[in-house]
Amino acid sequence: MVYGALTDYLTEVELPDTDDERIRQQLARMLVEEKGYAKEELEPRLVIETTFNSIYVRSLIELSVQVEGKRLFLLRYGPGSLVTREKPAIAAARVFEPGYRIPFVVVTNGRDAEFLETERGQVLATGMEAIPDRARAGELRTEAKFEPYTDPGQRDKALRILNAFDLEVCCRDESCKLP
Repeated sequence: MVYGALTDYLTEVELPDTDDERIRQQLARMLVEEKGYAKEELEPRLVIETTFNSIYVRSLIELSVQVEGKRLFLLRYGPGSLVTREKPAIAAARVFEPGYRIPFVVVTNGRDAEFLETERGQVLATGMEAIPDRARAGELRTEAKFEPYTDPGQRDKALRILNAFDLEVCCRDESCKLP
Protein backbone atom coordinates (compact mmCIF):
# COMPACT_ATOMS: atom_id res chain seq x y z
CA MET A 1 0.00 0.00 0.00
CA VAL A 2 1.37 3.42 -0.93
CA TYR A 3 0.44 6.21 1.48
CA GLY A 4 1.93 9.01 -0.60
CA ALA A 5 5.55 10.15 -0.64
CA LEU A 6 8.32 10.54 1.91
CA THR A 7 11.78 12.09 1.86
CA ASP A 8 14.71 9.71 2.15
CA TYR A 9 16.62 10.33 5.38
CA LEU A 10 20.05 9.89 3.77
CA THR A 11 19.67 11.37 0.29
CA GLU A 12 16.62 13.65 0.59
CA VAL A 13 15.19 12.00 -2.54
CA GLU A 14 11.41 11.63 -2.62
CA LEU A 15 10.29 7.99 -2.40
CA PRO A 16 6.94 6.17 -2.29
CA ASP A 17 5.69 6.02 1.31
CA THR A 18 5.11 2.33 2.07
CA ASP A 19 5.29 0.29 5.26
CA ASP A 20 8.56 -1.31 4.11
CA GLU A 21 10.07 2.06 3.16
CA ARG A 22 9.18 3.47 6.58
CA ILE A 23 11.14 0.63 8.20
CA ARG A 24 14.08 1.22 5.85
CA GLN A 25 14.07 4.88 6.87
CA GLN A 26 13.98 3.93 10.57
CA LEU A 27 16.99 1.65 10.03
CA ALA A 28 18.99 4.42 8.33
CA ARG A 29 18.04 6.89 11.07
CA MET A 30 19.06 4.35 13.77
CA LEU A 31 22.48 3.82 12.15
CA VAL A 32 23.15 7.56 12.13
CA GLU A 33 21.45 8.79 15.30
CA GLU A 34 21.94 5.80 17.62
CA LYS A 35 24.88 3.86 16.17
CA GLY A 36 27.01 6.90 15.30
CA TYR A 37 27.63 6.47 11.57
CA ALA A 38 28.02 9.49 9.33
CA LYS A 39 25.42 9.71 6.57
CA GLU A 40 28.29 9.65 4.08
CA GLU A 41 29.28 6.17 5.31
CA LEU A 42 25.88 4.76 4.31
CA GLU A 43 24.82 4.09 0.75
CA PRO A 44 21.15 3.19 0.22
CA ARG A 45 19.23 1.27 -2.43
CA LEU A 46 21.96 -0.67 -4.21
CA VAL A 47 21.11 -3.48 -6.60
CA ILE A 48 22.60 -6.64 -8.02
CA GLU A 49 21.06 -7.81 -11.29
CA THR A 50 21.10 -11.47 -12.30
CA THR A 51 19.70 -13.50 -15.19
CA PHE A 52 19.57 -17.29 -15.14
CA ASN A 53 17.36 -19.50 -17.32
CA SER A 54 15.98 -16.31 -18.90
CA ILE A 55 14.73 -15.13 -15.50
CA TYR A 56 15.85 -11.61 -14.65
CA VAL A 57 16.02 -10.68 -10.93
CA ARG A 58 16.91 -7.35 -9.40
CA SER A 59 18.12 -7.87 -5.80
CA LEU A 60 17.87 -4.85 -3.51
CA ILE A 61 20.47 -4.07 -0.88
CA GLU A 62 18.94 -1.59 1.53
CA LEU A 63 22.22 -0.18 2.85
CA SER A 64 25.93 -0.53 2.43
CA VAL A 65 28.09 0.57 5.34
CA GLN A 66 31.53 1.82 4.37
CA VAL A 67 34.28 2.33 6.95
CA GLU A 68 37.63 3.85 6.00
CA GLY A 69 37.11 3.36 2.28
CA LYS A 70 35.89 -0.26 2.35
CA ARG A 71 32.41 -1.71 2.49
CA LEU A 72 32.35 -3.41 5.89
CA PHE A 73 28.82 -4.76 5.81
CA LEU A 74 25.61 -4.80 3.83
CA LEU A 75 22.23 -4.49 5.50
CA ARG A 76 19.27 -6.31 3.98
CA TYR A 77 15.73 -5.86 5.21
CA GLY A 78 12.71 -8.05 4.70
CA PRO A 79 9.59 -8.76 6.72
CA GLY A 80 9.23 -12.13 8.37
CA SER A 81 11.81 -14.77 9.23
CA LEU A 82 15.47 -13.81 9.36
CA VAL A 83 16.69 -17.33 8.59
CA THR A 84 15.21 -17.15 5.09
CA ARG A 85 17.19 -13.94 4.47
CA GLU A 86 20.62 -15.28 5.45
CA LYS A 87 21.68 -17.09 2.25
CA PRO A 88 20.81 -14.32 -0.22
CA ALA A 89 22.35 -11.64 2.04
CA ILE A 90 25.60 -13.59 2.33
CA ALA A 91 25.57 -14.24 -1.42
CA ALA A 92 25.13 -10.51 -2.08
CA ALA A 93 28.07 -9.64 0.18
CA ARG A 94 30.24 -12.19 -1.57
CA VAL A 95 29.69 -10.79 -5.07
CA PHE A 96 28.78 -7.11 -4.74
CA GLU A 97 32.35 -5.76 -4.74
CA PRO A 98 34.42 -7.04 -7.66
CA GLY A 99 37.69 -6.75 -5.72
CA TYR A 100 36.77 -8.36 -2.39
CA ARG A 101 34.19 -10.23 -0.36
CA ILE A 102 32.40 -7.83 1.99
CA PRO A 103 33.20 -9.43 5.37
CA PHE A 104 29.87 -8.96 7.18
CA VAL A 105 26.15 -8.69 6.57
CA VAL A 106 23.13 -7.74 8.67
CA VAL A 107 19.69 -9.21 8.02
CA THR A 108 16.76 -7.60 9.73
CA ASN A 109 12.98 -7.50 9.72
CA GLY A 110 12.98 -4.15 11.52
CA ARG A 111 12.34 -5.71 14.94
CA ASP A 112 15.10 -8.30 15.11
CA ALA A 113 18.47 -8.69 13.41
CA GLU A 114 21.33 -11.09 12.80
CA PHE A 115 24.95 -10.09 12.27
CA LEU A 116 26.78 -12.64 10.11
CA GLU A 117 30.27 -13.13 8.78
CA THR A 118 30.37 -13.93 5.08
CA GLU A 119 33.31 -16.29 4.76
CA ARG A 120 31.59 -19.28 6.39
CA GLY A 121 28.10 -17.75 6.73
CA GLN A 122 27.94 -17.98 10.51
CA VAL A 123 25.68 -15.87 12.73
CA LEU A 124 27.92 -13.87 15.09
CA ALA A 125 25.20 -12.11 17.12
CA THR A 126 21.43 -11.63 17.21
CA GLY A 127 19.06 -8.82 18.15
CA MET A 128 19.02 -5.20 17.02
CA GLU A 129 21.92 -4.53 19.40
CA ALA A 130 23.98 -6.95 17.27
CA ILE A 131 24.24 -4.28 14.57
CA PRO A 132 27.69 -2.82 15.28
CA ASP A 133 27.94 0.81 16.28
CA ARG A 134 30.52 3.04 14.59
CA ALA A 135 33.21 2.43 17.23
CA ARG A 136 32.86 -1.35 16.92
CA ALA A 137 32.81 -1.02 13.13
CA GLY A 138 36.19 0.70 13.30
CA GLU A 139 37.55 -2.26 15.27
CA LEU A 140 35.98 -4.75 12.87
CA ARG A 141 37.49 -2.86 9.94
CA THR A 142 41.02 -3.46 11.24
CA GLU A 143 40.30 -7.13 12.05
CA ALA A 144 38.37 -8.02 8.88
CA LYS A 145 39.77 -9.74 5.83
CA PHE A 146 38.85 -8.11 2.53
CA GLU A 147 39.78 -11.07 0.38
CA PRO A 148 38.98 -11.41 -3.30
CA TYR A 149 36.14 -13.75 -4.17
CA THR A 150 37.46 -14.66 -7.57
CA ASP A 151 36.57 -18.34 -8.08
CA PRO A 152 34.15 -18.15 -11.04
CA GLY A 153 32.27 -21.23 -9.84
CA GLN A 154 31.67 -19.80 -6.37
CA ARG A 155 30.76 -16.40 -7.79
CA ASP A 156 28.27 -18.02 -10.19
CA LYS A 157 26.77 -20.04 -7.32
CA ALA A 158 26.28 -16.88 -5.22
CA LEU A 159 24.61 -15.09 -8.14
CA ARG A 160 22.31 -18.08 -8.68
CA ILE A 161 21.35 -17.99 -4.99
CA LEU A 162 20.39 -14.31 -5.34
CA ASN A 163 18.42 -15.06 -8.49
CA ALA A 164 16.47 -17.90 -6.85
CA PHE A 165 15.83 -16.30 -3.45
CA ASP A 166 14.97 -12.80 -4.67
CA LEU A 167 12.65 -13.79 -7.51
CA GLU A 168 9.44 -11.78 -7.17
CA VAL A 169 6.21 -13.69 -7.45
CA CYS A 170 4.57 -10.80 -9.34
CA CYS A 171 5.67 -12.46 -12.58
CA ARG A 172 3.41 -15.49 -12.15
CA ASP A 173 0.78 -14.49 -14.73
CA GLU A 174 3.28 -13.74 -17.48
CA SER A 175 6.88 -14.56 -18.18
CA CYS A 176 9.41 -12.26 -16.52
CA LYS A 177 10.63 -9.82 -19.08
CA LEU A 178 14.29 -9.05 -19.41
CA PRO A 179 15.19 -5.35 -19.13
